[in-house]
Amino acid sequence: MLARIKAARDTLRKSEQKVADVVIADPEESVQSSIQAIATRASVSEPTVIRFCRALDCVGFQQFKIKLAQDLARRGTFFYQDVTTSDSSKELANKLLDGAIASLVQIRNQINETALDEAIEMYENCKRVELYGSGGSAVVAEDAQLKFFRLGKPAIAYSDPHIQAAAAALLDKDALVIAISHSGRSSDILKTVDIAREAQARVIAVTATRSPLAQRADVALTVDVNEDSDIFSPVKSRLGQMVVLDVLAVGVAVRGGEHMLEQLSRARRAIDFKFV
Repeated sequence: MLARIKAARDTLRKSEQKVADVVIADPEESVQSSIQAIATRASVSEPTVIRFCRALDCVGFQQFKIKLAQDLARRGTFFYQDVTTSDSSKELANKLLDGAIASLVQIRNQINETALDEAIEMYENCKRVELYGSGGSAVVAEDAQLKFFRLGKPAIAYSDPHIQAAAAALLDKDALVIAISHSGRSSDILKTVDIAREAQARVIAVTATRSPLAQRADVALTVDVNEDSDIFSPVKSRLGQMVVLDVLAVGVAVRGGEHMLEQLSRARRAIDFKFV
């Protein structure tokens, strides 16, 4: 929940941002506070606090506090720590691995079952898949291509923004785009998605909550993690994106039943043959 608040903060109304700042500054106190107390500390009205909660996909203030309390309770075992230049090899390994595990737990608790079901259905109804990502997300798109092409429909990943735009313009209503961006604010990706939507393609976004990309997509599979190692390498966001796409691909395979399993087996046997 804290990561979701941080990811969504800049997309909220100014008054709702004040509520976000109060919660981020002292989440433990916020869990114990009444709606009146938070409204007073943020210098906003109580209805603004309610709007803030609903912007984070909570029914109301009580559900928001429950989710926030659950988030705080899970922070004990694995947690985020900044990597520093003075860390020993063991220290940096522990920090990165603990952070990665914490991210996976975080994503598990964020999964929106309705959005996932909709994304699986969108794949089932499409005839081809194109994956768009740039920078660190380009690697994720290429990894996802290796999963999705085995599911029986043409799948291709593009990382060059010019090729993305040209490819998107040639799509149609039977095509599915999976657009991947940690921030959801990449101008190239946003432009490409706009072009794809003009071509009547459906769009799944793997991105941050309430980001411009999430708002453009038909379905958003959100990945909200604390990327404290970004100066070195975007470890946590990249891992999170890959896991979410793994869940989507396996979900498609499971829904496909025996026919899909046989198809995957044929692909596996063809690879095994290479090593005989």
